Amino acid sequence: MSKAKVIMIQGTMSNAGKSLLVAGLCRVFRQDGYRVAPFKAQNMALNSFITNEGLEMGRAQVVQAEACGIEPSVRMNPILLKPVSDMGSQVIVNGEVLGNMKAAEYYAYKKQLIPQVMAAYDSLAAENDIIVIEGAGSPAEINLRENDIVNMGMAKMAKAPVLLVGDIDRGGVFAQLLGTISLLEPDEQAMIKATVINKFRGDRQILEPGLQILREKTGKPVAGVIPYLNVDIEDEDSLSSRLGNSRAAAAGQPLDIAVIRLPHLSNFTDFMALEATAGLGVRYVSRFAELGRPDMVILPGTKNTMQDLKWLRQEGLEAAIKQLAAGGAIVFGICGGYQMLGQQITDSEGVEGGGTMEGMGLLPIATEFALEKHRSRMKGRLAKVQGPLAALSDAEVEGYEIHMGRSFYLGDDNGDNGDDNGSSGGSDVSTQGRPLLTLENGNPDGCQQTNAYGSYLHGFFDSESCRQGLLASLCSYKGIPLPQAAAFNMAQYKEQQYDLLAEGVRRNMDMALVYRILEEGIN
Repeated sequence: MSKAKVIMIQGTMSNAGKSLLVAGLCRVFRQDGYRVAPFKAQNMALNSFITNEGLEMGRAQVVQAEACGIEPSVRMNPILLKPVSDMGSQVIVNGEVLGNMKAAEYYAYKKQLIPQVMAAYDSLAAENDIIVIEGAGSPAEINLRENDIVNMGMAKMAKAPVLLVGDIDRGGVFAQLLGTISLLEPDEQAMIKATVINKFRGDRQILEPGLQILREKTGKPVAGVIPYLNVDIEDEDSLSSRLGNSRAAAAGQPLDIAVIRLPHLSNFTDFMALEATAGLGVRYVSRFAELGRPDMVILPGTKNTMQDLKWLRQEGLEAAIKQLAAGGAIVFGICGGYQMLGQQITDSEGVEGGGTMEGMGLLPIATEFALEKHRSRMKGRLAKVQGPLAALSDAEVEGYEIHMGRSFYLGDDNGDNGDDNGSSGGSDVSTQGRPLLTLENGNPDGCQQTNAYGSYLHGFFDSESCRQGLLASLCSYKGIPLPQAAAFNMAQYKEQQYDLLAEGVRRNMDMALVYRILEEGIN
């Protein structure tokens, strides 16, 4: 029997700020002494995370779990959809891959997943005082209402009162809120207990006449007007503003790192720690004209390695990156980006449509895709690093692997010393390339050759020793002094940001009203 109180955050559209508001409320409730957990029945994102059990979930709920001060669990996100095309997604249920489905196929199937959704929710509710549920997109998508399990459908199953959030930064926030409510059924309208205006910039007094009309027309209170908060917290997906604002953020920094913004970019949160490091200018590049002459190019993870490698070629970016590498620039690949840097990619199982294609040829590895997805959390230690990143030698790293297939070194006696967990392996590859690090299970991972490097480990740059080694290496290679900046602990930095978020939520929301809505629930 569920015992937790529950409240739900729904939005008028995608990227209205639901995920951040849920994280903020989670932190406030935790600060107030409650056991609290986040929940989202269904998430669609390429940014995912691997739990300690080796299960996959959306990163938005990981961020929210961190705000709660608890370990992430797939129960917080029982269904994860990872788009593989414009018409379909990989469906992950309770952390395990169910299979690929076209949109129409999944739409017809998803009601069968309600028992798994409710089992996950009830399990969390039995362990906590408060559950904060996040919706997805908008509840007013009237063509999707019939089989809804993530917005009003979930609110009804959990008997959750709803706060409806609108994004004023995009304009038309009153139309967003009024229009959304008007498209709902009367019983659904009754479940909305208050509205919230998010991402406000300006004078609250000027907004007040509109708020009064909003109250009169909806018959519902305004629970808060949240300003555009200056907090550095992971974003959910490719709608992230940090991807579009990166050039301005990187301006003026002595070191220039260009992350290639692949069409199927995943886990761009790998670079959040680099963005927060003084002296490093991190910018996201999606066109040849934007690339310039960076000190380091990073090829990130991708949900479709082969298709994104074709895109690199069509855009002229592959040739430009190889030319930069020949001129001494550092090139680093993570997961799918690491696979691209090799000599060959083979997809005999049809994981990405089948076929074989030539890689970029900067690392002496080949990759073979497999149907089974490899998922694991792992610690490791850098080997003796050659070339311009020598200062990374012996640094400790921690993260997770999530990929289809395995990579192996070329030039070995048998041509294949890859271990079963999908990491690269090799016994003696000194003339062809070397492993980049050794994992805690003893297996090698990644590869290095000259000024090209790669690894399967997401979160590679999160460790302080790794970032300081990278900073020292880049400064030494570029011939500039090391910036005078204190090292920072990423975990502590995140905690500070969650506290800042909670402070912003408390200051700008009527928390007495929120607690009253939480207590009254749905009759």
